Amino acid sequence: MIIDTHAHIDVADYDEDREAVIERARENGVQYMVNIGCDVESSYRSMELAEQYDFIYATAGIHPHDVKSINADTYSHLRQLLLHPKVIALGEIGLDYFKNYSPQDEQRTHFRQQIQLAREMNKPIIIHSRDAKEDIIAILSEFYPKDPTAHSGIFHCFSGDQELADKALEMGFYISFSGSVTFKKAEDLREVAKTVPADRLFTETDCPYLTPVPHRGKRNEPAYVNFTAEKLAELRGLKIEDVQRTMSLNFFNLFGIGENAKTGTVSYKIRNSLYLNLTQRCTADCVFCTRLTKPVVQGYNLALKREPTAKEVWESIDNVKNYDEIVFCGFGEPTLRLSVIKEVAQKIKENGGRVRLNTNGHGNVINKRNILPELSGLVDEISVSLNTDNSESYDEICQPLPMFRNGIYDKIKEFIVEAKKYIPEVQASIVTHQKNVDEVQCENIINKEFGVKYRARRYNIVG
Repeated sequence: MIIDTHAHIDVADYDEDREAVIERARENGVQYMVNIGCDVESSYRSMELAEQYDFIYATAGIHPHDVKSINADTYSHLRQLLLHPKVIALGEIGLDYFKNYSPQDEQRTHFRQQIQLAREMNKPIIIHSRDAKEDIIAILSEFYPKDPTAHSGIFHCFSGDQELADKALEMGFYISFSGSVTFKKAEDLREVAKTVPADRLFTETDCPYLTPVPHRGKRNEPAYVNFTAEKLAELRGLKIEDVQRTMSLNFFNLFGIGENAKTGTVSYKIRNSLYLNLTQRCTADCVFCTRLTKPVVQGYNLALKREPTAKEVWESIDNVKNYDEIVFCGFGEPTLRLSVIKEVAQKIKENGGRVRLNTNGHGNVINKRNILPELSGLVDEISVSLNTDNSESYDEICQPLPMFRNGIYDKIKEFIVEAKKYIPEVQASIVTHQKNVDEVQCENIINKEFGVKYRARRYNIVG
C-alpha cells in the first residue's frame, strides 16, 4: 500500500473519468490520497472529494500563482475549510519566482499570512517552492525554529538542492518527491533523494502533471505513484515495500491517519534481509543515534518492553532460507546478549541460513574475554562500527560508558584485527559528516591497516 500525498484530481482534466481514476488508484494499492487546494474554489472541491471517499483527504490554501486574487473573504473561507475534519493541512502555499504569475512582494506577504493562519489552527503546511530558495528559507525560519523532530509540513514536489533539503529537514519538514525524480536528466535531484532520512520521506504524483517514467507524456494519475516509489527504493538500496512502510508511518506521524508502528519488534525485514532485535541496551550513546529518543528503522519501532528470549528470537524467524542473510542488529549492542547470539546463530546455520553480526566492537571488553573464537562457524560476516580515526574523537562522538573511555577505541581496533582470524567476511564502518573526524584517514585505517571492507554511512540514514 502506498500514499499519494499530493494530487489534483478535482481539476477539469478528470471531469470525464474521475471515478475511474479513483478506482484505478485503489486497484493499484493507493492507501490514502491527499487532494490539494490551490485557491478557494479548488479547496472546496477537494473538501467535497474527501467527503465522498473515505481514503481521500484534502487541504486548503492559496497557491503563490493565485495570491494576486486574494480578497477580503479569502482568509475567512480558508479558516472555515480548515475546521473540516478531513481538511488536514494548509496548502499548497509558498513562493514561485520562475513564472511570477503573482508579484513577488504579494507572494511573500501571503506566504507569511497563510503560515500564521496554519500556526493559529495547528495545521501542517504544504509548500510549493520554485526558484525562491533564499526567501523560502528566510520566511520559514521566522515561524519554524530548528527542530528536526517537529512535524511542520511537506515540501511538495521537491526540486531544490541539498542546501534547501537540509534546511527543510532542520525545521522539521518532510520532503516529497514526484515523478520528476524518474526523469533522465534529474541526476542532481536523485542525489538529494538518497540523503533524505526515511522518517522524512514522501512520494506524490502532483497529477495531472509530472507523469513518471514509463508513462511520461501521458496525463498523470494517482495510480502511477508507485513508479516514483520504486525509483526512490532503487536509489536508496531498498525494496518498494520498505519505502511504502516508512511512508505509511510518516503519514501517521504527520497527520495522525493510519496506524502507528507497534513496539516490541523482534525480527524485521528490510530488502531481503531479516534483522533480529535483541536489546536496546548499549555500551555507547552515540551523538547520531536515536536509540533512546526514536528507535525507528525503516518504519519499524524497535522499542522493547523486555528483551526476547533465545526461543522467542528463533520463533520469530519464519524460514531462514527465505532471506539472503539474518542479521543480529537492532538499536542496541547485540554482544551484550552473547549467549542468545550463539544459540540462535547455531540454529540458523543448522537450517542453512547465513548470519551477519553488526556490533560496536566492544564485545571482548563487555564479556571480559575474546569472544571471536566462539563465533567461528556461527557468523559469516561481521560489521564493526569504528566511526572515527582516533581515540579522543571516538570518546566525544560515540560517548562510551565511563569505564570504557580512554582506551576502548584501541580495543575496537584489536577486535577488528582479531575478527579476521575467525570470521570469513569482516567490514568496518563509519558514520559520515561527524565533527572532528577525518573520513579519508578512517578509510585508510580500515582498508590499509586492517585490510577489511570499508563502509561509509550517512549520519541520518539508518537501515
